[in-house]
Amino acid sequence: MPAPIRYVQDSSHLPEAVDVVVMGAGIAGAAATYELAKKGISVLLLEKGLVGAEQSSRNWGWCRQQNRDERELPLIIYALQRWEEIQHETSEELGFRRSGLLYATQDQTEIDAWDRWGKMAKAYGVRSDILTAEQAKAMTPGSTTRWLGGVSSPMDGHAEPALACAGLVIAAQRLGADVIQQCAVRGLDISAGKVSGVWTERGLVKTTRVVCAGGVWTSMFCRRHGIELPLGNVIGTAFRTAPIEQVISMPFYTAAFACRPQMDGSYTVSVSGRGRLEPGIQSLRYARQFYPTFKSRRKNLSLRIGFKPFFTGPETVASWQFDARSPFEKVRILDPAADMSMVQEGLSAMRKEYPTLAAVRAVQAWGGMIDSTPDAIPVISPVEKLPGLLLSAGYSAHGFGIGPGAGRLAADLIAGDTPIVDPTPFRYSRLVDGSGLDAPGMM
Repeated sequence: MPAPIRYVQDSSHLPEAVDVVVMGAGIAGAAATYELAKKGISVLLLEKGLVGAEQSSRNWGWCRQQNRDERELPLIIYALQRWEEIQHETSEELGFRRSGLLYATQDQTEIDAWDRWGKMAKAYGVRSDILTAEQAKAMTPGSTTRWLGGVSSPMDGHAEPALACAGLVIAAQRLGADVIQQCAVRGLDISAGKVSGVWTERGLVKTTRVVCAGGVWTSMFCRRHGIELPLGNVIGTAFRTAPIEQVISMPFYTAAFACRPQMDGSYTVSVSGRGRLEPGIQSLRYARQFYPTFKSRRKNLSLRIGFKPFFTGPETVASWQFDARSPFEKVRILDPAADMSMVQEGLSAMRKEYPTLAAVRAVQAWGGMIDSTPDAIPVISPVEKLPGLLLSAGYSAHGFGIGPGAGRLAADLIAGDTPIVDPTPFRYSRLVDGSGLDAPGMM
């Protein structure tokens, strides 16, 4: 079942030519479109389905610095600033609030890891407060567990996935951006070894610059043009409760469940760190690159083997012509099934931890497919072998919060402006030549 989204009205026509085409209207593509329009660049956003309808509306909604890989810290610090600025400058309700985040645990190894992370992050000006057992209990009134401790990140927050992409896109339209949904990009038009346009299901649009922010579809699209992009796809499950008294006032993590209060009095809930693999040909193709990460996180992953991923969806290896129906038109909105056992597990854990939530019930559950890189750091980078193409993908289950920063970085790079942060950690080349392909840090 799809997660809730705010719908966006298409622009009146498909332009014949623009300065930049952005492919994909998830958070990365939506934010890049807004930032490009703000720069005064003519930009067209193309989406095969609906704005924000895949993973960008199916995530937890957390906007956090806490427990980020160090390589992402400069970008998430900027992103949190940008969440506030964009909400103010556009008057669009994105649901962003600096509510703080709270983690509580009975595991000393987690506390030690949070402590080490906090000492590293302090050099970036990030506040991370280790909590004693008494402090953790005081910050979780009504909980039943005797916590060993926890960590509080008071400058972090959350936004509303149902609102964020649409708000950014609508704001971009007001600045002159064109937005066309239900219009897949089938491929790139290439002249003299450079991007010269995009072939869509409605015809050719001329452009010399393309931002490919296609989420789990990005690797398939790149392979059609001879560009290898190792992405692994993991399916997560989340659910929404009916509105209920919000005894948990901020995003909250425990080993048993994680939740976020929504603006209407409901909660978004998931089981912490869990995912499902449904491998197809793409997973087999890049198995060697992902094996170290899979091995370290195997206990949190379930495996479901079937034929469907080999024949449809982003895990296939397909070929197509630009004047015929593409795989992107066959699956307008990727809607993997929720794991209902995980929903029941999350509900039970929530009720057990907070007896006052005994009546809490799930009213909607959904699955979402997450595009990940081998080092769990996104690619926000031009591709040297094809001038004019910039990739923005592989956000590895923590892309929503970083979205406004990722969009600004992509816009800076494609426009040739000074980037807002050092783009080196996000370079494409590391994934294909092994340079700097380090193990994933904290997630």
